[in-house]
Amino acid sequence: MADPKPMVLVAAAALIDSDGRVLIAQRPEGKQLAGLWEFPGGKLEPGETPEQCLIRELEEELGIVITQACLAPFVFASHSYETFHLMMPLYLCRRWEGVITAKEHAALAWVKPSKLGDYPMPPADAPLVAWLRDLI
Repeated sequence: MADPKPMVLVAAAALIDSDGRVLIAQRPEGKQLAGLWEFPGGKLEPGETPEQCLIRELEEELGIVITQACLAPFVFASHSYETFHLMMPLYLCRRWEGVITAKEHAALAWVKPSKLGDYPMPPADAPLVAWLRDLI
């Protein structure tokens, strides 16, 4: 058996506005997969739950405050990259406090689920689009 790849756990959120659009964020220049669109979120820190990670990451990345009660587990992605394996639960979130601001991303876009496929995404994010399109 080959050496196993390290497992990386990342939590992501599909923020959904009152018009049923989903927020996606464009990865900035200088980061891996720059220019691709993703669901906001990030890597879990040691001892952190996915929900705690999203509460922290969404405040850092978007300047908004969410509570655990506003996060609904939806679906997850499992994708093997060349040097690691990524597990990414995607949560739905329809309520937050504050004004969404791109603090760490090149751009933000509110997109109807049926149009998410028009935006190039990292390999782990792309399979989640079908779930959003079919169930939101």
